[in-house]
Amino acid sequence: MRPSHMLRGLFLAAGLLLAPLIARAEDGHDLWLRYRPVEAGAAGVYRASAGTIAPVADTPALTVARAELERGLAGLLGERRDGGGEILLGTPRSSPRIATLNLPLEAAGAEGYRIRTLIEGGRSVTVIAANTDVGVLHGVYRYLALIQTRQPIDRLDLVDAPKVRYRLLNHWDNLDRSVERGYAGQSIWDWWRLPDVRDPRYVDYARANASIGINGAVLNNVNAKSDSLTAPYIAKAAALADTFRPYGIKVYLSARFSSPIEIGGLKTADPLDPAVRAFWKSKADEIYKAIPDFGGFLVKANSEGQPGPQDYGRTHADGANMLAQAVGPHGGIVMWRAFVYSHEQPDDRAKQGYSEFKPFDGQFAENVIVQVKNGAIDFQPREPFHPLFGAMPKTNLGMEFQITKEYLGFSTHLAYLGPMWEEVLKADTLAAGKGSTVAKVVDGKLHGYSRTLMAGVANIGTDRNWSGSQFDQANWYAFGRLAWDPEASSEAIARDWAAMAFSPDKRFVGPAVAMMMGSREAVVDYMTPMGLHHLMGRSHHYGPGPWVAGGERADWTSVYYHRADKAGIGFDRTAKGSNAVAQYAPPAAAGFSDLSTVDEKDLLWFHHLPWGYRTRSGRPLWDELVGRYSRGVKTVGGMQATWADLSPYVDAERHGEVAAYLAIQRREAQWWRDASIAYFQSINGLPLPKGEAPPPLSLEAYEAMQFPFAPGI
Repeated sequence: MRPSHMLRGLFLAAGLLLAPLIARAEDGHDLWLRYRPVEAGAAGVYRASAGTIAPVADTPALTVARAELERGLAGLLGERRDGGGEILLGTPRSSPRIATLNLPLEAAGAEGYRIRTLIEGGRSVTVIAANTDVGVLHGVYRYLALIQTRQPIDRLDLVDAPKVRYRLLNHWDNLDRSVERGYAGQSIWDWWRLPDVRDPRYVDYARANASIGINGAVLNNVNAKSDSLTAPYIAKAAALADTFRPYGIKVYLSARFSSPIEIGGLKTADPLDPAVRAFWKSKADEIYKAIPDFGGFLVKANSEGQPGPQDYGRTHADGANMLAQAVGPHGGIVMWRAFVYSHEQPDDRAKQGYSEFKPFDGQFAENVIVQVKNGAIDFQPREPFHPLFGAMPKTNLGMEFQITKEYLGFSTHLAYLGPMWEEVLKADTLAAGKGSTVAKVVDGKLHGYSRTLMAGVANIGTDRNWSGSQFDQANWYAFGRLAWDPEASSEAIARDWAAMAFSPDKRFVGPAVAMMMGSREAVVDYMTPMGLHHLMGRSHHYGPGPWVAGGERADWTSVYYHRADKAGIGFDRTAKGSNAVAQYAPPAAAGFSDLSTVDEKDLLWFHHLPWGYRTRSGRPLWDELVGRYSRGVKTVGGMQATWADLSPYVDAERHGEVAAYLAIQRREAQWWRDASIAYFQSINGLPLPKGEAPPPLSLEAYEAMQFPFAPGI
């Protein structure tokens, strides 16, 4: 960081003089682990409890836990903490003192913790205990977060444990350090210099992930290269595994299904061929020899040109089970993605995942998890929950979210995704009656899954702020928190992040969180209102492209999805159309099909309706659409004003960066609104509602815009 200090004389709108605030320039590299000093008036209260740290056992994770606690408390409370309190870390196995306390640790499980305040000899003792060393580390981060968010720590008695077993980042990172759909610079994995040179950022990465409970990382792109499974790259992955291990983080690899041919010298990759099965067993043995706690494989097969078992007339279950048999003896898992394109283009792309996987429910091995995107198309700004959730009670299903904002404005649009993910997780599948939420599918409660998973496509790169923008850090943070507890509140998560990443001052946190909570809805409004989807530019996915048509596949175009014509707009997925609603549980299907019950946020996802259809606002559909496009632009303008008012609480460097990005977002939101309206008006020929400004350019001008060097392709 560039050290600098600024003294600002600040005035409230009411004219009250504030005490001078000292802010140090920051670049965002410290994420939510900034550990800036507690205000003088409150520091003494915390020092009274957060005193000396008792010796801990000399294990890798406990050494890291103690070091993190020392680092955090020194930053928050200063080097000297002689208030009389003591902090005791450990497990009953590592600490005789903790063993004698007989603390109830059953609910903490393998990765959770219990934090309790005790009085010993008149002295306050804070015990951070767990069943495992990594659980203690998680407890340390929770304890520091309490201080960072200015919560009381003098009378603690809390226990917490993750509800999902596998909580993974999926890095779409390539071996040349490019990142597919990455908007934060190159891959942080320096494959060329590994395993000999281990960048200190790898430790910072592990710290950040451990602080929010992430316990795994898939190192390479799902569009994998077989090279990742060769001996030199296994050694490189092993170096990263060694770095991450004390933080409770395992490494995983994406496996290319055709590797037996490409690096094994075979003529086939047929999963039922004995030689192919022997190749994968030998490869798994080789990997586990180098990385004893290797997590397993992630596989993208028979989708977007990737090889898979269907190339040999086999099923997804055949392919997944072959790999599961190879890693199973070592305790590994296989995550088999359900994002598929069939070779034959169907009547509705949204139906493909269900159609290809539902017939094989119960046929996947116990250590296979079918990894399902939150929606049936592809990480759109809004999609109804994927119909597979609730439909495969005999198969472990995991959730795949996209943290990187491929369809939500890249890194320059402020879009906090917590509400988006919470919306999906709270959605009721109705598969086993009311209350059968997606969250209960994902955490295993609904169907009793033996393996549970939440994966997020990472937004991390070599930018100093890790994610391309300051506020995109919140999406990384929110993913970890929701993977730990899929029923957590995205607003509460936003409050914690804002307090830790910027300032715990309530005058900052309240407006900042309000801005965050409305940001994703703003993006939906100016990009894809009322259930529209897949309206972006071709290939790069940058900017509006509702006119995109033609090409290799119809389902790679925008016109395929919005189906706008002179009469109306929307994709009819009811029984009168593609009947995609039939893939949902009957009560859910009925709700989506009925115009009186379907939520208007999903209206045009399920229905093709006349432009004059009367919406619940009383306005015709066309007027409502235009109004929502404009509302999105107006919301971004409000975000700009809110952020400007928050300058007293944020260092100038980060405040200026966010302000600059909001200006880009405001301009591009207007572009989305104007280009979309120009196109749809060319289809329906209708006048704009009263008071709505016409697009400043012609439709031809918008269509002519080209962006061959947009990032993340």
